[in-house]
Amino acid sequence: MTSLSTVVVVAVALVDDDNRIMIAQRPKGKSMAGLWEFPGGKVEDGEIPEDALIRELKEELNIDVTAACLAPFTFASHTYEKFHLLMPLYVCRRWSGTPAPQEGQTLKWVRANQLKDFDMPPADIPLIAMLRDLL
Repeated sequence: MTSLSTVVVVAVALVDDDNRIMIAQRPKGKSMAGLWEFPGGKVEDGEIPEDALIRELKEELNIDVTAACLAPFTFASHTYEKFHLLMPLYVCRRWSGTPAPQEGQTLKWVRANQLKDFDMPPADIPLIAMLRDLL
């Protein structure tokens, strides 16, 4: 039996009117720098996943999202060397504001079938086929 702590991170597939998904490139200085990921972040103690995602989207992209616009989609469960990651993925098609990087990350809008062309963290890779099938 593995004795790793479980880290809960929430992520979102922001989908624009043209059915493209936003991905963000992790900036230098962060773990997994240079890899592309879905926006989101760690769920803090006492926080529910939707509230964490709303907070992270405001901090990372300066957009406002309501819980009603976050549709639970799927999740990733992946063991890294030092922890186990549990990552619920939501789909969001409505938000207020224009996404703008607030933490030095690069943003890109891509089609679901293009996601495979980007280097992503191992936990994100199984999500690609599900998003492709959705869109």
